[in-house]
Amino acid sequence: MALFRRIANLFRRARLDGEISEELRAHIEMRIEDNIARGMTPQQARREALVRFGNTSSMKERVAAADMPLLLNSVYSDIRYAFRQLVRNPGFAGTAIVVLALGIGASTAIFAFVDAVLIKPLTYRDPAQLVGLFESNPLGSRFHLSYPDYLDWKSLNHGFSSMEAFDNVHFALKTPEGVESVDGAAVGAGFFRMLGVTPVLGRDFRQGEDTLGAPHTVMLSYPAWQKRFGGREDVLGTAITLDGTAYTIAGVLPRSFNFGPAGAAEFWTAMQASATPEDRGEHGILAFARLHDGVSLEAAAAEMSGIASRLAKEYPDADEGRGATVVRLTELVVGNLRPTLLLLLSGAALLLLMACTNVSGLLLVRAQSRQREVAVRGALGATRPRLVRQFATEAVVLTAAGGALSMAVAYTAVRLLRKLVPSASLDAMPYLRDLGLNAHVILFIAAIAGGCAVLLSLIAIARAPFANPGQGLAGTGRGFAGTTWRQMGAKMVVLQLCTATILLVGAGLFSKSFYRLLHTETGLHPDHLATMRLWAPPSSYPKNDKVVALAQRVIAETEQLPGVQSAAVTHQVPISNIAGGSATFEVIGRPSKQRTNEANAREVSAGYFTTLGARLLRGRWFDESDDASKPRVAIVNASFARKFLAGEDALRQHIRSDASAPLLQIVGIVDDIHEGPLDADVQPAIYTSFEQAPSSIFYIVVRTEQEPRALLTPLRAAVKRIDPNVLTMTAETMEDRIENLQSTALHRASAWLVGGFAAMALLLGTVGLYGVIAYSVSQRTREIGVRMALGAQRESVYRMILREAGWLTVLGVGVGLVCAVLAAMLIRKLLFGTQAWDAQTLVAVSVVMTFAALLASYLPARRAAAVNPAEALRAE
Repeated sequence: MALFRRIANLFRRARLDGEISEELRAHIEMRIEDNIARGMTPQQARREALVRFGNTSSMKERVAAADMPLLLNSVYSDIRYAFRQLVRNPGFAGTAIVVLALGIGASTAIFAFVDAVLIKPLTYRDPAQLVGLFESNPLGSRFHLSYPDYLDWKSLNHGFSSMEAFDNVHFALKTPEGVESVDGAAVGAGFFRMLGVTPVLGRDFRQGEDTLGAPHTVMLSYPAWQKRFGGREDVLGTAITLDGTAYTIAGVLPRSFNFGPAGAAEFWTAMQASATPEDRGEHGILAFARLHDGVSLEAAAAEMSGIASRLAKEYPDADEGRGATVVRLTELVVGNLRPTLLLLLSGAALLLLMACTNVSGLLLVRAQSRQREVAVRGALGATRPRLVRQFATEAVVLTAAGGALSMAVAYTAVRLLRKLVPSASLDAMPYLRDLGLNAHVILFIAAIAGGCAVLLSLIAIARAPFANPGQGLAGTGRGFAGTTWRQMGAKMVVLQLCTATILLVGAGLFSKSFYRLLHTETGLHPDHLATMRLWAPPSSYPKNDKVVALAQRVIAETEQLPGVQSAAVTHQVPISNIAGGSATFEVIGRPSKQRTNEANAREVSAGYFTTLGARLLRGRWFDESDDASKPRVAIVNASFARKFLAGEDALRQHIRSDASAPLLQIVGIVDDIHEGPLDADVQPAIYTSFEQAPSSIFYIVVRTEQEPRALLTPLRAAVKRIDPNVLTMTAETMEDRIENLQSTALHRASAWLVGGFAAMALLLGTVGLYGVIAYSVSQRTREIGVRMALGAQRESVYRMILREAGWLTVLGVGVGLVCAVLAAMLIRKLLFGTQAWDAQTLVAVSVVMTFAALLASYLPARRAAAVNPAEALRAE
């Protein structure tokens, strides 16, 4: 019954207040009667009774606080009062809410990416046990392995419960409209069971379906099922033609399934590869595995290194110098993004710190201006805890409003940030497609807003003017309040300027890195270059001479297109996310076979280097006479000559990949061309004649006089006129290719985001400095009036105010520069061609910060210099 009574009290507060008032009056009247009975006059008796019971409103609050429902009602009254205070001060409220929304929203937007990429990018069973397996070689630690090596790794290891092969492929899908190129993947039969993925329709691959001669089956991705088959459940058992081979649809993968290394694969087939001794040197697949329970990553890596060493001894021609690399699948999927995201999250945290500091300053100024209000409330009986609760409530309401607005800011920022990610990269990062305000992100907003509320409440309470009511009513203590605020405000401004300097230096360094990345020496002229990938189906082009004839006809037809200057073919175009395509070799005449020598290998046609705009250092280019009937020739890059042929005449040397391979005579040295990422070192490279050893999958590279994008459609049409069965795939300009690189996207996103943080930080820091100086001037109006009355000139007042701002600026910017250099040294691996202590960036930031500080200080200084001494003294 007591509980029901307490709840009922919430809905009849007015009546309850009346009951409490009646009870208080009854007690006061009884006390008056007792006092008169003791001999007091009626006036004395009444005064003593009123003093004894104190303020009626205060007594009501104490009575209400004794009952929890009434306490809640009292809190509700505090919230309403806080809203009224914000409405009465729209400038203060609007500024504080917007600043908090920007700080919380920016942090939330970055956290949304962190949540998607680092916290939950993998939706597989026990993802921590999944690892990626690579072969290492002298060029690096993550290279493809051969199918025979994969089979040996699978049979010899004891640290993995399962191991499955994987390869990205492009299929030629036969449709009623013709042949279409589609993305796909070939995997081991137990691949999906290893991941813990169950088809939503049909079955998984059966054991043994990944061996030569087994029935050809295919799994559909969920988007492919919906797009190409209308989501029909009778699709199971349907035959489709991929690369001229009939496959039977066995199942459909779940809607939520994605596998980053596979990109946007639509068709998944069971890998059926050859494992002959000759295939051991063909390194073209990846492997993934699941650790046994209790087996550490380090133990598994040690075991795989031992197996690789054993195979290197057994098969020295193919595997000497090759090792094994084991990495977590999570690291493989998000490894390049982790340091960048953590950096951006740190930048967002600094911006949030600045936002809280700025709002704290606003609260301090507001608290100092409310001395009279607090004194009046105290004189009327408000206790210190009651006032503390009111100030805390106002801070919480302010933060709640900022947090609510931050959701809109975060949503908008996430949509803008996702546009910074190239569409090609999104295929490899499908977990970013559904980026948004999920439960994790909402909880993050609540946590950040709660932390800000606690911080701002403590600041508001710590500096609230709980002074002597008499002093507050008399208006004294202003000088103390002004001094206190100048001291606290100065510290906050130094912190803000320091933070703004750190972010500005970071933005400058990343912008300079991005600029240098785009203007790094690539060894070619990327402007006016267009590329398109072609695939000659083996059924139509079974022999090398037919592939060469097709390539030559494509080149001839392309060069007839309007605006085309030259055209050539290559089996792999330069500037990519990974170099790939390496080959081992030996230099003939050396004391040992040097089987550990490794270089990037490319097959290119005559005219390829001139089409790219590459520079010949020595020797000659390939020409049309370098065909299969002539001795094999090769061109090497400058890095190859420096590393393997230092001190020798490279044009007199011969190389070969193994004992059975034909000799290659080096006929030219080309200046280094970036075959891999722009932010990686150029590796040694061997270029062989496409006419002597062609590939059925190759690129046509075209230099034009016009806008290269305009050529892509005519180029595709020209290829289709030659042979409709030739698949045309990735078509892009070289400049777009550079823009869409993962390294380019990361540097661009870092520069834009840190630059955005820095711009907001500069604005907040400037506003904070202006607030401190302006408030200082308002508190020193009498002092300035006295100075000017005694003969001080306006110039001296300017100097006094600007000197105060100058010291704050020098201290904030100085400390900020030191901290920025230290922070930049921690992230120097993310910078390209730029030192952490880059002098131009530091000087530019110092100039910008100084100019902003002078601008923020000029207006208050001008106002101070315009003070009329008589009016200033009269106002005091």
